[in-house]
Amino acid sequence: MAKVVRLLAVLLPLLPAALMAPAAAQPAQPAPPSWTGSWETAPSGTTAALPGAAFRNVVHLSIGGTAVRVRLSNRLGTRPLRLGAVTVALRGAAGPAAALPGTLRTATFHGAPEVTVPPGADTVSDAVPLPVPPAADLLVTVYTPDDSGPATYHRTALQTSYLAPAGAGRAADEDGTAYTLTSSRWYYVTGVDVRGPAAGSVVAFGDSLTDGNGSTPDTNRRWPDRLAQRLRGHRLGVLNAGIAGNRLLRDGTGPSALARLDADALDRAGARALVVFEGINDIKGTPQAYDPAAYADAYRTLVARAHARGIPVVGVTLTPYGGYPAWTPAGEEVRLRVNAFIRTGGAFDAVADADAAVRDPADPTRILPAYDPGDHLHFNDAGMAAVADTVHHALIGPHHAVAVAPHLSDGLTTPQTTG
Repeated sequence: MAKVVRLLAVLLPLLPAALMAPAAAQPAQPAPPSWTGSWETAPSGTTAALPGAAFRNVVHLSIGGTAVRVRLSNRLGTRPLRLGAVTVALRGAAGPAAALPGTLRTATFHGAPEVTVPPGADTVSDAVPLPVPPAADLLVTVYTPDDSGPATYHRTALQTSYLAPAGAGRAADEDGTAYTLTSSRWYYVTGVDVRGPAAGSVVAFGDSLTDGNGSTPDTNRRWPDRLAQRLRGHRLGVLNAGIAGNRLLRDGTGPSALARLDADALDRAGARALVVFEGINDIKGTPQAYDPAAYADAYRTLVARAHARGIPVVGVTLTPYGGYPAWTPAGEEVRLRVNAFIRTGGAFDAVADADAAVRDPADPTRILPAYDPGDHLHFNDAGMAAVADTVHHALIGPHHAVAVAPHLSDGLTTPQTTG
């Protein structure tokens, strides 16, 4: 009962007026267009700058809208970053780096086509009037004329993007012939928001299991992508804030979960729910963290900070990694104790039991062979779909939605899901 009361306390401020109005009241009108996150990646490190190059990043939107704006990051840089040109376009069929004819637009920043981003900071473009459908591939091209020092990037994109080494003037190219090099990283771009009647977005916050390691590149089969398919009928976006190698309790690859929570999750446009799937790298990493109480404290802190923003939190149990070289019996005991806290500790508004969904009943220390890409830690495409189903159930299952139902425009029906 106490948990139900606490969940209602989190959700009631977000309920549309139609849900609390008398039965005879008129149906609620559609919400006015607002900004909602449609795609995200989290800065995970830096690499050497390529002055004079244009980076054509390929990103896959979750929901659509009538306009877009892009977030660009120098968060991990050490010198001012000058962006000489930024363009957006729908991806075309004439070539892998080609824009759909007629869709290429120049992004501006306070009306100017160039912007300088201080070290440690992000910037967001002005609204770009470009209608985009759900599940569209968007090209975000960034031209960097100078050597601006270490370039903020996301290492594990699992998406091929493109590079024009002589990039002056190439950001505005519709065809992709100048983009002769490929990259498996996303450079500088860390978010795309769309303007429209979306109900908000769900932020998937975690490590390589969320980032997508083990899934098929260039197919958008990470579990947050599969979740986006399932939530599209609810007009909810899904933002992937996973970083391969990230840790809950201390910095690893990228800042720790506690350090990056605001920038990568709570501050994102339209964030309505947070899904936390993080902690396995603390168990298996160096140094190892074997105190379950430290995990409990960290989870409680994450949840409290989200609740302070009116954002409910789904906790995801840590999945097996038996057979992975860093597995130890002591680490397995910690994983089980951490999972017991996630399930029954009362910190989370709902629990997605990914451990139960993917473990091998014949050996619960291991992932089911059908879900194992071969490294005994990550998930293949089928495993990613199983995790997405588990999170989807936690969000809109029979015990009512943590994030979805309170944000439907009429609050009365459950739309058909897809995927």
